[in-house]
Amino acid sequence: MSGPAQIREDTDRFTVDAFHRGDFHLVQPARRGHRAGTDAMMLAASVPGDFRGRLADLGAGAGAAGLAVASRCPGASVLLVENAPEMANFARRSLSLAENGRLAGRCSVLEADVRLPEAARRAAGLADFSFDWAIMNPPFNSPGDRPSPDALRRYAHVMDDHDVFQSWLRTAGWIVRPGGGVAVIARPESLQAILSGMHPYFGAQEVKALHPRTDRPATRIVVRAIRGSNKALSVLPPLFLHAQGSDRFTEEADAINNGRASLFGD
Repeated sequence: MSGPAQIREDTDRFTVDAFHRGDFHLVQPARRGHRAGTDAMMLAASVPGDFRGRLADLGAGAGAAGLAVASRCPGASVLLVENAPEMANFARRSLSLAENGRLAGRCSVLEADVRLPEAARRAAGLADFSFDWAIMNPPFNSPGDRPSPDALRRYAHVMDDHDVFQSWLRTAGWIVRPGGGVAVIARPESLQAILSGMHPYFGAQEVKALHPRTDRPATRIVVRAIRGSNKALSVLPPLFLHAQGSDRFTEEADAINNGRASLFGD
């Protein structure tokens, strides 16, 4: 495994990027594959700030969302689950950084397909009811959405089957203990598929829409829910990311993006 010095020298292939204003750093591909940003930070912020327990970041990529949870929640231990070997290696390299020493002991990487059948999933290390929370950012772009020519980026962004939410949420439904939580970030048009995939495992769904500005439609939704709850769905006040006429985050969005506040206010 390459050390931090070698990682920094190879800047044509990798970058080392600071998140949460330097609370943790991420090694990620420079010009190909998926590069983490606001989506990952908003997904991580869906986990309550006082969360303590074991969390699975399903489809973790280089580990941005899972590491962001570990950064915000000192009582969290995080398993970064990633199927693409190259991206799983970026996650391992992220954990090797000296800047992440405070978090690395609470985080690990599992190279596995989220959609494994039950027996294979258990054998891979995703046992039934072994997590207190799961987060996920599945590939939610349609194949018709002008996919990237880069295979690694396309793998992270484009769904390769119509029931991606059903299969990912089925896995979450098995690995999250009763009373535990799940959170998903996706496009608004995926809401029906997400709610369908959560049934019958998760209830008490909360939907949070993310709008670029007050006069723009939502471009993302975050849906979180509780394993085994019978409570009804609720639609919460939206989050507006930017002020009118500006590309700067609003004060609220900046706090959430930088790990200083929860997306759901808890």
